[in-house]
Amino acid sequence: MQKADLLNKLVKSGVVAVIRGDNKEQAIKTVDAVIEGGITAIELTFTVPGADEVISTLTEKYKDNDKVIIGAGTVLEPTSARLAIINGAKFIVSPSFNKEVAKLCNLYCIPYTPGCLTPEEIQTALTYGADLIKVFPGNVAGMGAIKAFKGPFPYINIMPTGGVNLENMEKWFEAGASVVGAGSNLTKDAKDNNYAAVTEMARKYRAKYESIML
Repeated sequence: MQKADLLNKLVKSGVVAVIRGDNKEQAIKTVDAVIEGGITAIELTFTVPGADEVISTLTEKYKDNDKVIIGAGTVLEPTSARLAIINGAKFIVSPSFNKEVAKLCNLYCIPYTPGCLTPEEIQTALTYGADLIKVFPGNVAGMGAIKAFKGPFPYINIMPTGGVNLENMEKWFEAGASVVGAGSNLTKDAKDNNYAAVTEMARKYRAKYESIML
């Protein structure tokens, strides 16, 4: 049941914060700020230097907070996926589908979320056991794509990433999103080390999500 439980926790979070950073310290502070603001699903990208160590640090730091779920993003191949998982990642996100990453995630009972943009990519990902489809780039696919994908694949869980913001988040959910991914729009102030602003933005995202779910 681990995989199903993790997927359920991920979807119930509503918003997945996509965390990038120029160094480990910046990434960790950004994650702390986002979690303080109420966004508890974290996709720590492998573009962060020493991403595996950051995931390990965050996993240990939040091990007693059952709302927080730490995952890895921008995972391109199975070596990075395994490195992320053994350091505590509870879900894996990729910008595109990779069958070897899918197999590895199935082996470790970890949800895999590959980026897909066409019905063929989605069908392939589902065939290899992908649990949550990342429609990416969301601003290229558009909200209409989610409705279209739900036609031949009515039961898929979809996470649009790229192009999600406070102003349009409700429309993404209305289109059929199960959860949304938020990146630079959520964390942009971290570049200026203004983590209080990141926390405030996270609170706005959380409040918006809760209002949508009422």
